[in-house]
Amino acid sequence: MKLKISPTQNEIVLGPEEIIVSKTDLTGRITYVNRAFMRIADFPEENVLGVQHNIVRHPDMPRGVFKLLWDTLQKKREFFGYVKNITANGDYYWVFANITPDMDFHGKHIGYFSVRRKPSQQAISTVRDVYREMLALEGRVGVANAPTASIEFLNARLKELGTTYDRFVLSL
Repeated sequence: MKLKISPTQNEIVLGPEEIIVSKTDLTGRITYVNRAFMRIADFPEENVLGVQHNIVRHPDMPRGVFKLLWDTLQKKREFFGYVKNITANGDYYWVFANITPDMDFHGKHIGYFSVRRKPSQQAISTVRDVYREMLALEGRVGVANAPTASIEFLNARLKELGTTYDRFVLSL
């Protein structure tokens, strides 16, 4: 069960050398976190192991972004994206995430491996505006239709710009 955390307006800024690492099983339950994850997210290891990774999902994040993430991962492709996360005490931090399928030594898909680092301010400013529009749309169409409507909006915006999601995200 996801904790009810009240967001603050306090931002935690990752250092340029900080790398957050986590691993999950196929359903998104955390199986490993590094010390940077525990320090920045302010969760002790025992409070996150076995818990859904969305424990750090900030309410400012559109559902559509996570639909795109999971759709990409289900195709066994890596996902890149900018994510606003929440800490145990409600503060927030932005990351540039790279999530890849995790395979065992025999090539069996066993989960996901995520590496996150500090994004540029320009990237945050760009995606923050897009995410606000996606969230507003999600609010208008309701929870059931939110992810799909949000992704359709994002794809239409990217088409107007003459680019794909991957090219857009990696260009920031």
